[in-house]
Amino acid sequence: MATQEAYLILDIGTGNVRVAVATPQGKVLCVERDSVRYETDTRYPDALWFDPAMLWEQILALAVRALQQLPGWSIKAITASSQREGVVLLAEDGGALIGFPNHDHRGREWESMLTDKERIYQLTGRYPSSLFSALKVVGLRERQPELFNACKTMLSISDWAQFQLSGVKSYEHSQASETQLYDVASKSWSEELCTAFGLDSRILPELRASGTILGKVLPAYARRLQISPETVVVVGGADTQLAIKSTRPSVDDIVIVSGTTTPVTKIMTAYRVDAQERTWTNRHVEKDRFILETNAGVTGLNYQRLKEIFYPNESYEVIERELAAVPASQCVASLGSLIADEKVPVIRGGFSFNVPVSHELTRACFVRAALWDIACCIKANYDALCQVTDHTLDYVWACGGGMQSPMLRQFMATLLNKKVLLREGFEQASVVGGALVCNQAIGRKEGHTAVAETVYPAQQEYDPQLEEWRKTRRSFRRGVLEEEVV
Repeated sequence: MATQEAYLILDIGTGNVRVAVATPQGKVLCVERDSVRYETDTRYPDALWFDPAMLWEQILALAVRALQQLPGWSIKAITASSQREGVVLLAEDGGALIGFPNHDHRGREWESMLTDKERIYQLTGRYPSSLFSALKVVGLRERQPELFNACKTMLSISDWAQFQLSGVKSYEHSQASETQLYDVASKSWSEELCTAFGLDSRILPELRASGTILGKVLPAYARRLQISPETVVVVGGADTQLAIKSTRPSVDDIVIVSGTTTPVTKIMTAYRVDAQERTWTNRHVEKDRFILETNAGVTGLNYQRLKEIFYPNESYEVIERELAAVPASQCVASLGSLIADEKVPVIRGGFSFNVPVSHELTRACFVRAALWDIACCIKANYDALCQVTDHTLDYVWACGGGMQSPMLRQFMATLLNKKVLLREGFEQASVVGGALVCNQAIGRKEGHTAVAETVYPAQQEYDPQLEEWRKTRRSFRRGVLEEEVV
């Protein structure tokens, strides 16, 4: 029997790290996963970090387990995707010092040091905040100077994983967009931005394009993984952009990625920012393409945690069966998701239902309310995006693990009044996107992939439910503001 070729894809998300094996056609053969372990840093009000050495051992263990399941397959290429805004800092010898995830906010206390935030927005396509990588490093400089002085290189998490495998330091363009040290329009590191943040541009390595070859896998890892030393390491990219790539969209298409957060994105050919500074503008993993984005914030992670509470041992199929029997009016949720038009995020949330508690209120009511909250936030962010750039097509693309819920897909189609299109493998979109960049790197042509499912808008009146959700969201916002006043 002839050896079959496949790709190894490392996908380092916010909650989970996954290692997958996929075919050149994008079929996912197996996935091994584990939770990413974070530590709280008490030097700051809201800071997290991770140990890169521990994470790397997790990745290698997962890779070995995945490959052991597929003895008849030969790994042709390896690539990585990861959470955006997360970074790993390296010492002079290339050893990892510390890692910061995307939800680390150690730089929040120094946001006020930036004197021209409008200029930073114009160059980077995003309003400066501690979410982005530059202020994480500023926070390290201000409170942990010894560790900061030891730092000689900053890499995105996916670029760090590729460095581990190949020995080549580089920074991919979609990931560089998240640093706020990168001029998105000119596709280059910016001395002006480095000066604004007080950081030395020498910590920034050479920029490399997604879908290019860094080099061959280092011999030690070829032996440990029992793969060919001729296996190439391919530049991947940000998980959102690789997920978008998996849908194979055209220019002007809108793609909704339901992962830990839910970006609502449009494929653009020109750099564009919003006069009201509501959107992000990112480099795509496709050459000369941009992503204009609004983001519904932490959505998929909310859903995952509610499943762990209400359905810890049941499948998603069980959840959907129970959801189908739930009356819509029993419960309304506001769980802190973001809306581009709101200047201040909702930081308190919960569920609203009539009291005394009805016998009809079940666990499915709470989960349905959470899905409705996600869909309403997607609708609000889609509307905000359309205020910046029009969208006249009668469909949107959707992908990501959150889209496994048929009810969420139907809510979206009806609220947006658009067909929702899904490709095969949409649940593992970043992995499929990783397979496509490996194809690009080794010159393998992609075959045509048909639409796997089309969800049509339902002939259903959702306006009263939408208004009830808006009222609930406003009530939580008022409660937070009143707390602050008191």
